[in-house]
Amino acid sequence: DLAPLAEAAHAAGALCLVVVAEPIALGLVKSPGECGADLVTGEGQGLGTGMNYGGPALGFLATREQYVRHVPGRLVGQTVDRDGRAGYVLTLATREQHIRREKATSNICTAESLIALMASIYLVGMGPQGLRAVALQNLRKAAYAKERLTKAAGCGLRFHGPTFNEFVVRTKKKPAALLGRLLRKRIVGGLELGRFYPELADCLLVCVTERKTREQIDALAAALGGGR
Repeated sequence: DLAPLAEAAHAAGALCLVVVAEPIALGLVKSPGECGADLVTGEGQGLGTGMNYGGPALGFLATREQYVRHVPGRLVGQTVDRDGRAGYVLTLATREQHIRREKATSNICTAESLIALMASIYLVGMGPQGLRAVALQNLRKAAYAKERLTKAAGCGLRFHGPTFNEFVVRTKKKPAALLGRLLRKRIVGGLELGRFYPELADCLLVCVTERKTREQIDALAAALGGGR
């Protein structure tokens, strides 16, 4: 529950900033705005865009109306033309550098417009109920994978707190060797966490999204357990 944190920040005269690592999860929980956040930012790659081998990707940034003029970047707003048709235009251009020059509050020209357009189309197409349905698939399939992998020989959970679509598995065999074996079976088994966290040298980070099938999850569990 973020509301107490937002209240504490406001009581101290500070703004409440929420950082979102997985935007799909917002389909199941209260929005940061409903919890009292002043700003929210996060990773947007999961919103209908491709993996792109590291880039380009996009992030998102939202704020309450009173802080909009302090947000960098060009903003697009919805309006209607003289015939009453919906349209989209650049808005709040008075703060831009091509108008305000040295007094501008926005001095960013680079934009991943195509990727942002893809994410926008995805969100419009999904709608609130569609986003919730996808989020539920992530949650349920990850829970199924967690159950199956813990039953595979040599696997166990490293952490036991709530998870969404990622969780950490401990293995008795070296993760690098396991991943190599899985890759030969055309299975991307997870991320070797020991590369970044020495204390997790025996662990893999596993992610399961709505695109994975029960058969694929079962195949991963069988391969990790040495079944095939």
